[in-house]
Amino acid sequence: MDKYDLLVIGSGPAGEKAAVKAAYFGYKVALVEKYSVYGGAGVNTGTLPSKTLKETALYLSGKYDKGLYGIDRDIEGETSIENFMFRKDYVIRTESDEVHQNLIRHKVDIFHGTASFVDEHTVHVEGAVTVDLKSDYILIATGSYPFHPTNIPFDTKRVHDSDTILQLKRFPKSIAVLGAGVIGCEYATIFSTMGSKVYLINRGDQILPFIDQEIVGELVEMMRHDQIELLFNRSVQELKVPESDETPIEVHLESGETLNVDMFLFAAGRNGSTKDLKLENVGIQPTKRETIEVNEQYQTSVPNIYAVGDVIGFPALASTSMDQGRVAVAHIFNTKDIEQVAQVLPFGVYTVPEISSAGITEEEAKEKGLAYCTGVAYHKNMPRGKIMGVERGMLKLIFTKDDLVIRGVSIIGNLATELIHHGMSLIDNQRTVVNVIGNVYNYPTLHELYKYAAYDGLGNLSGHKIKK
Repeated sequence: MDKYDLLVIGSGPAGEKAAVKAAYFGYKVALVEKYSVYGGAGVNTGTLPSKTLKETALYLSGKYDKGLYGIDRDIEGETSIENFMFRKDYVIRTESDEVHQNLIRHKVDIFHGTASFVDEHTVHVEGAVTVDLKSDYILIATGSYPFHPTNIPFDTKRVHDSDTILQLKRFPKSIAVLGAGVIGCEYATIFSTMGSKVYLINRGDQILPFIDQEIVGELVEMMRHDQIELLFNRSVQELKVPESDETPIEVHLESGETLNVDMFLFAAGRNGSTKDLKLENVGIQPTKRETIEVNEQYQTSVPNIYAVGDVIGFPALASTSMDQGRVAVAHIFNTKDIEQVAQVLPFGVYTVPEISSAGITEEEAKEKGLAYCTGVAYHKNMPRGKIMGVERGMLKLIFTKDDLVIRGVSIIGNLATELIHHGMSLIDNQRTVVNVIGNVYNYPTLHELYKYAAYDGLGNLSGHKIKK
């Protein structure tokens, strides 16, 4: 039996980067992947597919450029579901291949099958070839899967979770989305962009609580403008799904209301993929949501077993998962390169329009008792925004009054998830709004939003508007 220095379970963003890094430093690495494709949910059912559908929806609908330069952009005939899914399928296929090739380039041994623990150094792989693998260290990167409550009759046809919604055979005329978190908000705006009537159901009265609520308010206003019906403080009691696809699904809410819709999407939570691992054989106890608890180095209660990515819960982002894998390997093999995941993280919500943030929100500034001030700038007022025909979007800076240091950046609008990285650098390097005013940005670009938001903030601080 071959023995490895590191055995990784799962080829998603966290697992791939961990395996490749360890192999790069000369260690003998094996990786177990349950499925025939590579890249986990990040490539196949989550991050990349949904973001590709968002871009496809924008392109096919002409949402941001309809009427630009006085030219109406009309799609000839009805857009087919095949056209809608084409780019998504291409991205999945090519990125899965790239993950596979990256593992091969670094000489990582790959085993396909379901992995389960025999003991703290041995993993049994049940697949086309059954094998037991031994390793000094084991890293769990099995990701997550959509939670399925018992009162939702999933059928992969009209009643979907966030995985099966990617396999649609036709566009929904209308759709009810339960859960106004990141996934629910993203799909609600995607389907609205494609012309579906959307009902977004949320158990509470607030969506995206980790995002600055002024920015969220802008999103809510835009959703309502785009005919998305937001149903706050509502819960689904039951669904009645008729045999005929021509008959609407009845969505009965606990409030007594009934929605009649073509399709239903449950987007209210995911569980850690730990069921098959037989964690009891090594004494690891998963949480109620089947996630694994770890320390700051991503070490579980068993010293030689680590866990990274969605399987450990929040923030469950592909971007952070990659670095979690790298940090875990740095700790295991003392590589002395990346000791921890960056303190300032970007959050990206790929709604239409996009939202992205870094640092603190205004709500957090209030909770911390900070003496702060804010400054905003709007996409439509920027020359680049006018060139692009953008009517919606804003950038918001939060800075402390005594030192003018920028503590938070929140953006909604075109390219928000790209623009945020400059904001991260400002926060990380404790730059001030005066520093931003002194920066020179290409003209015309949307990065000018930073300068004009800084001017606005200084104007708010002094009680009068500063000449820009």
